[in-house]
Amino acid sequence: MLRDSYRARKNEIETRLADFRNIPKTPDSLFAELVFCLLTPQSKAVECDKAVRRLIESRTLFKGAETQVNPHVRPIRFHNQKTKSIVEAREHITKLPAVAGMPPLEAREWLVANVRGLGYKEASHFLRNIGSGEELAILDRHILKNLVKHRAIKEVPKTLTRKKYMEIEQKMKEFSRRVNVPIAHLDLLFWSEEAGRIFK
Repeated sequence: MLRDSYRARKNEIETRLADFRNIPKTPDSLFAELVFCLLTPQSKAVECDKAVRRLIESRTLFKGAETQVNPHVRPIRFHNQKTKSIVEAREHITKLPAVAGMPPLEAREWLVANVRGLGYKEASHFLRNIGSGEELAILDRHILKNLVKHRAIKEVPKTLTRKKYMEIEQKMKEFSRRVNVPIAHLDLLFWSEEAGRIFK
């Protein structure tokens, strides 16, 4: 069943991952993707993408005050906290190309330590979306539910500490090898089965 679904979507998944690898590694492009990932916790990816587009079109993404950014983020859950995270993250814009060039595990630790609002899931998501983290697991609720469904893990954890994240990431890697589907492909496959499309 899983392999059949993968065969049906493999070309589309590979095309999408190629898109991620080809994203310009400029500070502005990377920051726009970082903001998308800051918005995603407990929110729909499509709506987060629309919010980033609104911020770009209104020219508030890079320079707008919190009061100017907030209206464009308002449809997203926890918009006040996420607005603060976006504005604070600007101090890292010029560092993002260097972060993108780090080894993925090192880059993820740097992002979690330095960017307000980014946990391991969001940092992994960002790195995958800029073509720098295809071996990292993006452990959102869709992925965790599917890992339980396929018996890679026993249950969805109530909380994800760093230790628990690493444990489940390792189990996902083992499952990936067992079914012969790369981990980045598994992520998009599981996500598409939940959402009905391959997005990001």
